[in-house]
Amino acid sequence: MSGLCRECETFFPTPHIPEGGAAGHKSGQDAATPRARCPRCRSPRVIVHAELEQLSIGHVDCDAFYAAVEKRDRPDLRDRPVIIGGGHRGVVSTACYIARLSGVRSAMPMFTARKLCPDAVVLPPDMGKYRRVAGEIRQLMNALTPLVEPVSIDEAFLDLSGTAALHKMSPAQSLNHLTRQIETQIGVTVSVGLSHNKFLAKLASDLDKPRGFSLIGQAETASFLASRSVGMIWGVGKVMREQLAGDGITTMGQVQQMALEDLARRYGQMGSHIWHLARGLDRRRVEPDSATKSISAETTFDIDIADAEALSAELWPLCEKVAYRLKSAGLAGQVVHLKLKTAGFRLITRQTRLSAPSQLAETLYRAGQALLQKEATGDWYRLIGIGMDALQDAQDADPIDLGDPDALRRRKVEEAMDSVRAKLGQDAIIKGRSLKPTK
Repeated sequence: MSGLCRECETFFPTPHIPEGGAAGHKSGQDAATPRARCPRCRSPRVIVHAELEQLSIGHVDCDAFYAAVEKRDRPDLRDRPVIIGGGHRGVVSTACYIARLSGVRSAMPMFTARKLCPDAVVLPPDMGKYRRVAGEIRQLMNALTPLVEPVSIDEAFLDLSGTAALHKMSPAQSLNHLTRQIETQIGVTVSVGLSHNKFLAKLASDLDKPRGFSLIGQAETASFLASRSVGMIWGVGKVMREQLAGDGITTMGQVQQMALEDLARRYGQMGSHIWHLARGLDRRRVEPDSATKSISAETTFDIDIADAEALSAELWPLCEKVAYRLKSAGLAGQVVHLKLKTAGFRLITRQTRLSAPSQLAETLYRAGQALLQKEATGDWYRLIGIGMDALQDAQDADPIDLGDPDALRRRKVEEAMDSVRAKLGQDAIIKGRSLKPTK
């Protein structure tokens, strides 16, 4: 049994601590018990675990990241509830932990969040700033290991196998040192999960937010998972969870008692997936070069829209955003997907496959417009989004189409517009359809 002080970073051997103490199923998550204090500084922020020196797969998740960055930059907001989101009709991107005490949650409609927490300071997201801060955090991660797999702007997996000799410290010590660097140098906090695979590391990082550090070891994996909901399994969404519940399956412990063949027969490939993860079996590697799978953009309206022309006007600037991101990344896509959300919050998605990969806003708009016209039949919508899947290198994008003699002209027009914008700014030149229709 070993211990690690999160404050002074002292690593020390410890006597056995009984179940329910610092080494119980909570896996040392900032355990504060009389029997778990740092022998050097006496801090109760001590991690104690039998496998502390063996586990090497980490998951680092920033705590209320957008709100934390804003509070860092505006000390006057430190003790106030802060919500990051868009407009009265938008949704919550992030809520600080003070706002969460009132029930505010990410993806909640903004009008609901304002009712729950009327005293909150509401700020629009500043994605450029958040990306810069995330980049600074990523640099600190890369200094620990080349095996860093970003999951989103504010979380990543790290594989620290074999780094002990390089850093002269165990993976647990390295991750704890990273949390202190992020907090002191960048000014935001993170929560860490450490385990023997990605699935469990992700679960562990959610156990004790904010500023948590939790471990799930090999020996305790089955017992730790047994009481947890099957809804915590990656890939099990609302529909699948309801289907499992209809068959009397609500916990991973129940899955652990079932045969693989039975689950596979009932649920197909997803049944096999559930069977393995309910036992903590996850063979996925940390992939540092994991490619971007899709690029998209969406907007939520201040007032619901039913008019087809008005919806088309909202679609075009989103196509330009997606095209700009594709071009900046040197990518092209071949599958266009349209996203709509009705006034009653019903989500509608439609997609179509292009004859060749493209990165042009005009091509994306035409395909998206064809999908939109089938749905814009009088229903009221509160959100529209457009995106590209099946991404690939842009070198073969937008080839000459003999069946569409005007395609080359459209491509040259867009390239000319891009050239002007590169010199004079994005608003230097626009197409007529960028002008919203007036009534």
